[in-house]
Amino acid sequence: MTEHRSSHPDRQKHAVSLHHRHHADKAIGCVVITCSDTRSPETDTSGALIRRLLEEHGHNVIAYYLLKDEPTEIRRVLENETSNAAVDALIINGGTGISRRDSTFEAIDAVLEKRLDGFGELFRYLSYKEIGSAAMLSRATAGLYRGRVVFSLPGSESAVKLAMQQLILPEIGHIVAELHK
Repeated sequence: MTEHRSSHPDRQKHAVSLHHRHHADKAIGCVVITCSDTRSPETDTSGALIRRLLEEHGHNVIAYYLLKDEPTEIRRVLENETSNAAVDALIINGGTGISRRDSTFEAIDAVLEKRLDGFGELFRYLSYKEIGSAAMLSRATAGLYRGRVVFSLPGSESAVKLAMQQLILPEIGHIVAELHK
């Protein structure tokens, strides 16, 4: 039996895209965490947007947390939720800026076992196209912790929408499939 491989870049891109789409069809168990000193469940529009987008794409929201921007509390929830076999991904929003109270990045960065540097780089690039040089203030990050993927996004709705629609939702199935290999 002979396998035909096309060297045409568009065909290769299409084949990779179909492979990723196959993985994206599987429901992913997700935890959504909002880190904010000012939001309440009623005013957490970014957390609600993440949950809605995940559910619209067929993923399961296992849990939702609204936490103060306290590194110990963030790490405690990460530790607890990564012990749950149903959880494949954690999506955190808020606390990625540079103000004194923004400490989500430090909490996450301290525990990541492998970093997905491309996520933060792509997020800032896409943000730059929308908001200009202010994109450099974002410390959005992603990586792996205890066999789960962790995404940390800014808390603004526009940043959440950009990250979810252009980066996370297209790749989350593929990332989780890679983690289970």
